[in-house]
Amino acid sequence: MIQPRSIVKITDNCGGKVGRIFKVLGSSKKRYAEIGDLVVLSVQVAEPRKGVKKKDVLQAVVVRQRKPFHRKDGTLVRFDDNAVVVLEKDKKDPKGGRVFGPIPRELSELGYQKIVSLAPEVV
Repeated sequence: MIQPRSIVKITDNCGGKVGRIFKVLGSSKKRYAEIGDLVVLSVQVAEPRKGVKKKDVLQAVVVRQRKPFHRKDGTLVRFDDNAVVVLEKDKKDPKGGRVFGPIPRELSELGYQKIVSLAPEVV
């Protein structure tokens, strides 16, 4: 359950390390983001000399959440952190060339095949 002002880990190599969510995209009443939802975030911590700088406003997709979520087969899946992957402007492609950490297979059903193919592990 990721909401505005949540601190998330940026889990690709675009240059950002930590971001703060300030809008969950979807409808005007949407309050919480789950896996696969689009969010708008501000970069809080960034690596020097990379593509993304501190205070940049970017769109991202949620790829991991601490809150357990149910799968169709009845299993519960939860991760150790809240993490996002930064996206290109108005596209579903990641900004970075690598994705770190496990990614749930639900992302491929939502149309993020490029992120799933870059991930080292699909859970």
